[in-house]
Amino acid sequence: MAFELAPLPYAHDALAPFMGEETLQLHHGKHHQTYVTNLNNLIKGTALEGQSLDAIVKASYGDPAKAGIFNNAGQHWNHELFWQAMKKNGGGAIPGGLESRIKADFGSVEAFKEAFTQAGLTQFGSGWAWLVEDGGKLKVTKTPNGENPLAHGQHALLGCDVWEHAYYLDYRNRRADYLKAFLESLVNWEFVASRLA
Repeated sequence: MAFELAPLPYAHDALAPFMGEETLQLHHGKHHQTYVTNLNNLIKGTALEGQSLDAIVKASYGDPAKAGIFNNAGQHWNHELFWQAMKKNGGGAIPGGLESRIKADFGSVEAFKEAFTQAGLTQFGSGWAWLVEDGGKLKVTKTPNGENPLAHGQHALLGCDVWEHAYYLDYRNRRADYLKAFLESLVNWEFVASRLA
């Protein structure tokens, strides 16, 4: 069964002005679609064909012969989480259980947001900033390119794409403004909390 690009869980203009319609059309419809198409082509006729996306990510990570498969599988996995982790009128209050865990592991919600922003800002070039659960604790991490927490045995709760195509049309080179808008106005905290549960 070939992988398919799932429709966005909201309209292309739903996240404006924080993420514009053109950004979503290009990022979802072109970039993400390309990862899905490439992945299907690369695994066709191999032992990975027919396996779950999680299994393909884990099986291809760290294997130079499968670098192309990993890059496209990783990006497909990352984007599936990314789209669900945002919503119209996002941001705002964090559900109680998740907020308590954030305060316990980071000291405060602000300290978490600062750590997450720093991870996104200091990821050189293309990559991702993450909130993960690892060994029973919440942590902020970052990964280059298509790499993700799944490849490192961590459970991802939230991921923010800091490849330039994710924000350049709306923010030009102002990655800090994009990360602020992501945390304050885009994150679907209920979805993040559901991944913790």
